[in-house]
Amino acid sequence: MKQLCVVGALSILVAGGSAAHAQQAAALQVRALAATCASCHGTDGRAIPSGAVPGLAGMPAGYFVEQMKGFQSGTRNATVMHQLAKGFNEVQIQQLAAYFAAQPK
Repeated sequence: MKQLCVVGALSILVAGGSAAHAQQAAALQVRALAATCASCHGTDGRAIPSGAVPGLAGMPAGYFVEQMKGFQSGTRNATVMHQLAKGFNEVQIQQLAAYFAAQPK
């Protein structure tokens, strides 16, 4: 009976560890996705203050999504963003929006 309890407890710990690992992996995936924006918009979306490209850090998520959809549809003018935005799906855009909204300016 004691062995059964130990096995049960270990199963719960492993399951909990797997959930934590999955959350860490998902967060890492979103951070890697956001890193694709860094060459123009700065690390974690903090652009150079005097630069021509806007920073994304602290941008409201809804505004970010709206702009990305505008780039995808062509209703928002851009030099390269209309092409880059087409490479992101809806889930990725939502993930990026949440990520950048959570970043301090």
